[in-house]
Amino acid sequence: MKKEARLSASLEDYLEVIALIIKEKKIPRAKEIAKRLKVSRASVTEAFRALARKKLINYAPYEVVTLTERGNVVAEDIILRHRALKEFFLKVLDVEEKLADIGACKIEHAAPREIIDKMILFVQFLEQCPRGGNDWINSFSTFCSKGRVSDDCRLCISKCLEK
Repeated sequence: MKKEARLSASLEDYLEVIALIIKEKKIPRAKEIAKRLKVSRASVTEAFRALARKKLINYAPYEVVTLTERGNVVAEDIILRHRALKEFFLKVLDVEEKLADIGACKIEHAAPREIIDKMILFVQFLEQCPRGGNDWINSFSTFCSKGRVSDDCRLCISKCLEK
């Protein structure tokens, strides 16, 4: 996305919710968007106007709102960032799901795409690397809750080498 076209966190949230509602095979109505974002219907209307000015949605009063081609690309990027962050928080940092979702929602607007791409690769690496994998991630979870590793590190290393 070009710098001059940068969306506010609020408009990104609206675009994300519109896309998610469309994916659920529903029509994104102001009432539903207001409920999900916990805002007024008047705020939704203002957001619709702003997103339409940026050519991200097709909007006319009392008509069905749809994403433009560009709006769909931007919305998919926002959704990908949110999911990648949430997955990182859940799988790597062992954060509780609701908190992971809240954190992902806040950070998705600020984190550069390059960092999120590296986080995705890091999770994939951990899941595949014999020195990492789920055992390693679970050990981190134990370390967080108990303040110590669950196994002798030498034993863990020898298990990895056996694989």
